[in-house]
Amino acid sequence: MNKEVQTQSRNYTVPLITITLLFFMWGFITCMNDILIPYLKQLFKLTFFESMLVQFCFFGAYFIGSLIYFLISISKGDPINKVGYKKGILFGIGLAALGCILFYPAATFSYYPLFLGALFILGLGFTVLQITANAYVSLLGSEESASSRLNMTQAFNAFGTTIAPVLGGHLIFELFSEPDGTFSAVATRIPYLIFAAILLLVGLLISRVKLPSFQTETEETVQGWGALKFNHLKFGVFAMFCYVGGEVAVGSFIISFLEETMKFNEAISKNYLSLYWGGAMIGRFLGAISLNQSISQPKKAIFMLGAAALVFLVIFSIVNLSFEQISFFLVFIILNFAAFFVGKAAPARTLSIFAAINVILLISTMVNHGEMAMYSVLGIGIFNSIMFSNIYTLAISGLGKYTSQGSSLVVMAILGGAIVPIFQGYLADQFGVQHSFIIPVFCYLVILIFGAYCTKYLGHVETTEAKSGH
Repeated sequence: MNKEVQTQSRNYTVPLITITLLFFMWGFITCMNDILIPYLKQLFKLTFFESMLVQFCFFGAYFIGSLIYFLISISKGDPINKVGYKKGILFGIGLAALGCILFYPAATFSYYPLFLGALFILGLGFTVLQITANAYVSLLGSEESASSRLNMTQAFNAFGTTIAPVLGGHLIFELFSEPDGTFSAVATRIPYLIFAAILLLVGLLISRVKLPSFQTETEETVQGWGALKFNHLKFGVFAMFCYVGGEVAVGSFIISFLEETMKFNEAISKNYLSLYWGGAMIGRFLGAISLNQSISQPKKAIFMLGAAALVFLVIFSIVNLSFEQISFFLVFIILNFAAFFVGKAAPARTLSIFAAINVILLISTMVNHGEMAMYSVLGIGIFNSIMFSNIYTLAISGLGKYTSQGSSLVVMAILGGAIVPIFQGYLADQFGVQHSFIIPVFCYLVILIFGAYCTKYLGHVETTEAKSGH
């Protein structure tokens, strides 16, 4: 029998809190792309297609970085298994901080390709973090609670994405903009230097904290293409491509969509963009509770109601909108709450339900106008909430010694965030922003089918393993 991962400690509270801080910070910086897109679009007079190169370079780095990692793993063995998760995480933080620092020369010379280069380096750093930190969190406890645990850390990642549009938008559109209100590239210099400094401080904290080591025995070193023998992993890679592509595409176009349909300017739209990402935060906290099978149903209901109310109040305190302007979001919270209970704490079933709701919301976005269209597109965020963690954990479920290799393949699929927005940008140039949302519709349909597949296939695997005594 293969020996499983070794741990130095079973008390994972401190390591989990420390890694959660990192999730928050990279969520914040990733969401800054949604602020950069309309900013750079106006600054350099770009088309929608050209402005989407921001996402293409940032998320394209995920593909390049993950491909390099995968090629090394099949020829030399898993790099993370050799150097350890902690060193891998610290390397990713250092690379991401370098990307932030490179915004300084890009802004100084006011040259769009330099911005794209800085975003590519930043994306490479986050690639390493995605491969190491997500897999690390999934190992900090039992496999049964992996989805719940990853949802909790992803909730704090979503907290970063929630405050980024408001705080980041204030820094770039207001605080560091020109006194006369005109756009200038130098507005990004100080904010991204601040982000680099915070990342390095988080790295220093992680370097000082004792993290348990998860490394396989020498004889377990993985080489070759073994991870690809799992069909659910291959399907999961495609589902992750579609999820990240759909989520990023929708978020990238919200400011432009609100400008087109509601005539809002950037200063107003950034607050609604924060609602989109805030919905993901609410859903992930609810998901962490709902998918925790150690909690009884009555207690789940109480905890979920309390968490939803608390997080809603946090979002209300962050965005510069009245209660009347965001009260529509309560309807989506109730619908989200109901969807979790219909999903019955099953990650695959819940994933399908959420994907189906997002398909309906996207169609509503395309066919309606005014506030109804706006509410529909903003509601997508709360149903995106559990998709990353559920797709990720379902895809790498049961991979054993191939877990890190499989993780690199799933992270490679974040390439969807580079490709899908480009296609939607092309359609937006040709037919308008509203009609371009047909692209994410197909993305969520794939996710719906993946959830249904895992409900049947992984359930069958678990039953077979249980009967065989494994």
